[in-house]
Amino acid sequence: MLTPALHLTYVIVLCEDLDRMKAFYRDLFDFPVDSESDTGLALRAGSVLLALRKRTRGYDGSGVRPELPGVQIAFLVTPAEVDLCYQQLLAKGVAILEPPTDQPRGHRTVYFADPEGNMLEIYAEI
Repeated sequence: MLTPALHLTYVIVLCEDLDRMKAFYRDLFDFPVDSESDTGLALRAGSVLLALRKRTRGYDGSGVRPELPGVQIAFLVTPAEVDLCYQQLLAKGVAILEPPTDQPRGHRTVYFADPEGNMLEIYAEI
């Protein structure tokens, strides 16, 4: 256990096509831009920084297996908002992996994918 680690402060999504990923995340979420460059974009998602970074380093999998998702990111909403988000995702033509479902773990979820196949989840505690 890493006892000094107290909080998750940022998540980085590694990207092959950074411009496409920037457009997807900007269009889908209304998070304020924290910083932006030719190699990345950082959005302030509450207390967590959600960053997109172009795969440029040998150890980050650039071009190795782009068909595999690199992360799963979950966004908390109220129970009534899960179905609303689902309808908004459908209207935007987002790839749905699983429509709204009540999970045995006590969550109502909808799973979808970003343009590079990373799994995203809208969920509510029920």
